[in-house]
Amino acid sequence: MKDWEKVLVSPETTIRETIKIIDESSLQIVLVVDKNNRLLGTITDGDIRRGLLRGKSLESSVKNIYYVSPITGSVKDDADTLHKLMVRKFIKHLPVLDNEGKVVRLEILKEILQKNKHSNPVVLMAGGLGSRLRPLTDDFPKPLLKVGGKPVLETILENFISAGFGTFYISVNYKAEMIEKYFGDGSKWGVEILYLREEKQLGTAGSLHLITERPTLPFIVMNGDLLTKVKFEKLVDFHNSNNELKKSMATMCVREFNMQIPYGVVKKDGNKLLGIDEKPVQRFFVNAGIYVMEPDVLDIIPRDTKFDMTDLFGKLLEDHKETVIFQIREYWMDIGHMKDFEEANGEYDNIFSM
Repeated sequence: MKDWEKVLVSPETTIRETIKIIDESSLQIVLVVDKNNRLLGTITDGDIRRGLLRGKSLESSVKNIYYVSPITGSVKDDADTLHKLMVRKFIKHLPVLDNEGKVVRLEILKEILQKNKHSNPVVLMAGGLGSRLRPLTDDFPKPLLKVGGKPVLETILENFISAGFGTFYISVNYKAEMIEKYFGDGSKWGVEILYLREEKQLGTAGSLHLITERPTLPFIVMNGDLLTKVKFEKLVDFHNSNNELKKSMATMCVREFNMQIPYGVVKKDGNKLLGIDEKPVQRFFVNAGIYVMEPDVLDIIPRDTKFDMTDLFGKLLEDHKETVIFQIREYWMDIGHMKDFEEANGEYDNIFSM
């Protein structure tokens, strides 16, 4: 933020002066510092309101009303780390300090989002029953199950926000009201969330026809039960480059899956033994549940009919439409099975902690 020094005040500043600074800066925050610019605390409208309710006057100093334990960033942290910290902690302002605790700048979440924002919509599929995770999903929809102490869909949302995406559709059906209550309109995260409400199970692609305002840019579709560190902005760039070169209609993310045969595999010619391959490993590429689509793909999806992504890509191939794959090499985990859910909980802090 430019001119961040204007929101620095001393502990002796009056509440009246502080209110004026907050109003003039339009940031809704001031930073209380000592004479060496070391951060002592922060003041927002709420701190002022609470001080006045305790009997402080407008001419009182702010020394007894400022918040003494604000979340701060370090000058050693890169911009991406600071951004993710703000998203995770739901804070709009982040003082960045040097090794001596001096304020060196003030990060503003709104400015970061505007600077890095991608206009491509993101559709998160969160309408499944989660049958394989019962009894956990008897009371909660799978996307609200907590991994690492927070709903898996919240981690997905925050990863997209950190990558600069701000427009989201969430497809809901099973216990939809719980998901909508938790995420609301997205304002808590500074983004826009709309809902695709399935009156019946429409599969992993069928609800896309519920998008009322046709996208003008390629859009991302992702299952709401995945944890991954894939770089979404690079995925969109990859799709765009292939669309320009090959007129690709859709990109499917894939990941390598290895399966070891637990026996020696015999090579033969009739009755003649040619060799033995001891416990060989077979390698496959499997669908990772993340896609980028051109808007015209929506014309292929039938209305009010169960239609999966495999059906959609099958139709594209049948119609000789160009499709490409994007290999995920980063962390990826589908929490659809109890074993994977438990494994993801065990790995979460190491993978997603700041």
